[in-house]
Amino acid sequence: MTMTDDKPEHDQAGQKADNSATPWKIATAILAVLVVAGAAVFSQRSQTGSPQTVPAATVTVTVSGAGESLMPADPGAAAESPAADAAPTPGSREEFLLSLARRQEGDPLAKGRVDAPVVMTEWADYRCPFCSVFGEETLPQLQPLIDDGTLRVEFRDLAIFGDESVNAAAGARAAGNQGLFWEFQLALYKELPNNGHPPVSDDLVVKIARQVGVSDMARFEADYRSEETRALVTKDTEEAKQLGVNSTPTFVVGSQVVQGAQPVDVFQKVIAEEKDKAA
Repeated sequence: MTMTDDKPEHDQAGQKADNSATPWKIATAILAVLVVAGAAVFSQRSQTGSPQTVPAATVTVTVSGAGESLMPADPGAAAESPAADAAPTPGSREEFLLSLARRQEGDPLAKGRVDAPVVMTEWADYRCPFCSVFGEETLPQLQPLIDDGTLRVEFRDLAIFGDESVNAAAGARAAGNQGLFWEFQLALYKELPNNGHPPVSDDLVVKIARQVGVSDMARFEADYRSEETRALVTKDTEEAKQLGVNSTPTFVVGSQVVQGAQPVDVFQKVIAEEKDKAA
């Protein structure tokens, strides 16, 4: 996909998430979720398309409203006082975000060392053009940090654009069962046009699987259509909604949140900061 300059850097579903299962989410808070230092000026477009320009010395990506952002408050404090409107302490927020990393050996939806100092969790929908920008352009530029052991990337489904988003996610997981998750993901991103939320048919999923070299197509098709595979997609999606993640792509990088298809230097800076914290 190729991106135009007049669109926001993230994509959002039309309906709000059900946050009733998350007592520690402050849905109406205005969150400062990423602070990076620098000397230039960074411009982020809002959800309505109007630009928000902030000096990069204190670049803050902010979002507001229910169901639009991950809100890692202190679960214990919230349980004691569900109606409390006090913001969580920085320590509790960082600890919560760090705890989201799964670090599971052999996870087909992850790349990088299990013991890497920095884990980046990505929530994405394959029919989101901004997710495609990250997958096609940004992630390859972060590969050196994966190769040298600094970074681990863990992917999670956030299938918010309907059944065909589930098709795409199920196809990627079925390919992942044969060691080709990332290859399938990249090939699908490249195949889909940058035009809204493009359709993903069964035929397209099979085509991409053959294209990336899936050897056992009978197994692939069985895995692709299985209820178990689709339940895993739904599980990731529901967990994301419970966290208040309702736009794609959204990332947790160590103890910081990055929302949208940000420039690679934003990710590199946050990764460097998180590596220093982990040292």
